Amino acid sequence: MDAFFSPLLAPEAGLAGVLLASFLAATVVPFSSEAVLFAFLRLHPEQTVLAIALATLGNTAGGMTSYLLGRLLPERAQKKLDPNVVAWLRKRGAAALLLAWLPFVGDALCIAAGWLRIHWPAALLFMAAGRLARYLAVAAL
Repeated sequence: MDAFFSPLLAPEAGLAGVLLASFLAATVVPFSSEAVLFAFLRLHPEQTVLAIALATLGNTAGGMTSYLLGRLLPERAQKKLDPNVVAWLRKRGAAALLLAWLPFVGDALCIAAGWLRIHWPAALLFMAAGRLARYLAVAAL
């Protein structure tokens, strides 16, 4: 039985899982990428830097996917976006995306940022920085 599960416990499979879980968690799929990263790091602490990089990459890619979906929203879709989130984001701009990793509001921030046409390189930079900080905190545990 151990021979059956050993490929699933290999660092390469786990790293792919960290990347996938991080991407899914940044979309509207309710998923905890932090738990996956934490479990992986417990099994493979020697892979910390790579795991954090992949988690950040996957989560940022998921956030930018939400951003892209926001860019595709027609102007009349503004009624569906939370007006408080939109006003707050307009006031703070791309820097507000440092908080895009937060549960529930993070998805709305990314979609609203796309809809508001916030400069995408700045959105990418701030999204990645916030997500990296969160994963560094998880790794420090």
